Amino acid sequence: MDLTSLHLLSAAEAARMIRDGVISSEQLVEACLARVRELDRDVQAWAFLDPEYAIEQARAADGWRLQGRPNGPLHGIPVGIKDIFDTADMPTQYGSVLHAGRTPSSDATAVAMLRHAGAIILGKTVTTEFATYAPGKTRNPHNPEHTPGGSSSGSAAAVASAMVPLALGSQTNGSTIRPAAFCGVLGFKPTHGLIPRHGMLRLSRTLDHVGLFARTIDDIALLAEQLVGFDERDPDTRPGARIPFVEIAAEEPPLPPMFAFVKTPHWERTDTETKEAFAELVELLGERVEEIDLFPSAREAWDWHRTIMEAEMAANLTWEWGQGRDRLSESLRAQLERGRNLSAFEYQRALARIHPLHESFLELFEQRYDAILTPAASGTAPRGLASTGDPSFCTLWTLCGMPALSVPLLESASHLPLGVQLVGPRAGDARLLRTARWLAARVATT
Repeated sequence: MDLTSLHLLSAAEAARMIRDGVISSEQLVEACLARVRELDRDVQAWAFLDPEYAIEQARAADGWRLQGRPNGPLHGIPVGIKDIFDTADMPTQYGSVLHAGRTPSSDATAVAMLRHAGAIILGKTVTTEFATYAPGKTRNPHNPEHTPGGSSSGSAAAVASAMVPLALGSQTNGSTIRPAAFCGVLGFKPTHGLIPRHGMLRLSRTLDHVGLFARTIDDIALLAEQLVGFDERDPDTRPGARIPFVEIAAEEPPLPPMFAFVKTPHWERTDTETKEAFAELVELLGERVEEIDLFPSAREAWDWHRTIMEAEMAANLTWEWGQGRDRLSESLRAQLERGRNLSAFEYQRALARIHPLHESFLELFEQRYDAILTPAASGTAPRGLASTGDPSFCTLWTLCGMPALSVPLLESASHLPLGVQLVGPRAGDARLLRTARWLAARVATT
């Protein structure tokens, strides 16, 4: 076993090798830390990383296994955590000077679930300011002159650079799907309320989702299976039976999937290369894809999303507005000002639109389609670091709380990743991963 290449293992492969005693968690974590030392000066994916503490966790995990104690599915596997999730043993600073040095007293629910599954919390990954638009320090690992996307920039870049096999992010608009597309990894936004958000920065109860990053569909399934659950401190979670993500994602679909190609009203924002790439993909799928137009009511969804997001952000960041608005970015101040000026009527009217919109999509899936096929972004990662890119191709699916997955299937002439987004019906998360596996295999063999 070449210990210098352990960082390239998938989480599923590494977990199996640790369980079988082929490698140790300490060896895996050492390999990931070596990769960080090699690349992070350029990529800058980490907001907080204590290598000695990471090794301590790995040694404890190895000792636990050698004592014959039960091992969790992620035993000894390092995971990066976006710096908006509380960690009792590391700072959580929200990408803002207003919370510099903040150290919570307890873990976020998702972090606690990872520890319960045996994971090693390697460190905290960079977020944009309060998971909004003002960029952090992270660069795109494919070309440091391009944005990695946001707001989960550090998580996407760390996984893409093979510094860590798994990472947590979040999405309130396009903060998981877009950076995954720009960095060339899998990014998964599950059904709203599927993964508890207690202890995660709250921007918008209606729109906030936990996001997952990995390099393989098996790893997305493995990570999701550990995180789904009910938490009474998150009022949008519900008790339910365990979802066998790993098993379902690995199955062959009973029939070849049928895709609905949706351009959305923002298709004109896509660049020529993206239009050509999707035309080729649609041609490749042949009779397994049909282009459909959105129903008229969906065209207003972007306005509804903005109203809900900015109203709820303004309420949730009241302390920050009162104590340090002059230290917020110009873009965030503008969002909060607009949110504070919205009327209750405008906010409630936008909220009321979500359920009918969701019902219309549910009917679409029940009639014919397994997944919606649509761009993850308007193109490849833009050059420059002043912007994290356009989230427009994620907005509608976030508003509806539907599961979405960015799959790195395409590439530009300049060798930058071009993401394909798949969207499924609410509570169809595992089946969406199965469909994505089928699509990836179809592209790979053509």
